[in-house]
Amino acid sequence: MAVMPRRFASVDALRGITVAAMLLVNNPGDWDHVYAPLEHAEWHGCTPTDLVFPFFLFIVGVSVALGIVPRFEAGADPGALRRGVVWRAAKIVGLGLLLHAIAWWLLDKPHFRPWGVLERIGLCFLAVGLLATTSSRPRLQWALIAVLLLGYWALLAWGGSYAPWENLASRLDTWLLGPLNYQFDPATGRGHDPEGLLSTLPAIATCLLGLRAGDWLRSGRIGRLCVVAVAALLLGLAWAQVFPLNKNLWTSSYVLWTAGWAMLALAVCHALIDRRGWPALGRSFGVNAIAAYAGSALMVYLFAWLGWWGPIYRAGFADWMTPRFGPYVPSLAFALTFVGVWWIVVRLMDRRGWYLKL
Repeated sequence: MAVMPRRFASVDALRGITVAAMLLVNNPGDWDHVYAPLEHAEWHGCTPTDLVFPFFLFIVGVSVALGIVPRFEAGADPGALRRGVVWRAAKIVGLGLLLHAIAWWLLDKPHFRPWGVLERIGLCFLAVGLLATTSSRPRLQWALIAVLLLGYWALLAWGGSYAPWENLASRLDTWLLGPLNYQFDPATGRGHDPEGLLSTLPAIATCLLGLRAGDWLRSGRIGRLCVVAVAALLLGLAWAQVFPLNKNLWTSSYVLWTAGWAMLALAVCHALIDRRGWPALGRSFGVNAIAAYAGSALMVYLFAWLGWWGPIYRAGFADWMTPRFGPYVPSLAFALTFVGVWWIVVRLMDRRGWYLKL
């Protein structure tokens, strides 16, 4: 008999809020006028915006714990589960590459970028999904988290610098892809990609921490979830004194710091939504996360190619708002409107039972 994993409305809601936050911070009306909390830290540090991507990777791990692990523990064919993991990971990576190819073609970008958000999600899902279909032993998972975080710290320390362009992660990305990196300086020949290869290793640890949190959620051990959340925050903050919080490098301290906040957010959502029956705000985004992310990206590319973004922003927001409120308010209003448009789209899809799944 097939096992039907339990679905938590809190997880759908948290995933949806995270996707909505992604759209908000990625689509301001004017990149020169963005409120500080809605921008990434320039290098070291962690703003609210720097929590968004690790939250999503964390939720990927939670979803593996809720969806794949119960089937594995119930005796489902491990080979079939692994083939499913590999195929889904390939589709996620493939979609990321396709979106980059479309952007490269439509926007006449100087080069094609191989790394990216979906590519990192696919690789992390692949690693954690294969582990979950091999062994569900917590000690093995904790050991792997420790090896990834301590090993990455040792690698970057051995590289001699955490500075932009000079760190080991950037140097490896430069050697592998050169000008195909997200950032490349022709004058120095140095490149950097915030979703590069080496920094994907600690990102896998983020996903693994989500796997552990999902196991506690599934078994009702919410007290443990909260205790580990506080411990991760304190340890991450302490570690940051020698290995700074840094999203671009996805430092080990950043992994613990962001996972701690993600665990607390999950615990709060579970308490309010699953236990107290509060509305699952964000659910429509959560059950159609791929549709919202990929669809909004295609919308951005198409509107930019048609030359519509500037006129829409000026006529709808900047021309009449800026004299009254200054330049930051219309930029934020545009981003909120963008999120609102896509909320309507995914809401309608949800009502009709249309779900885009990979």
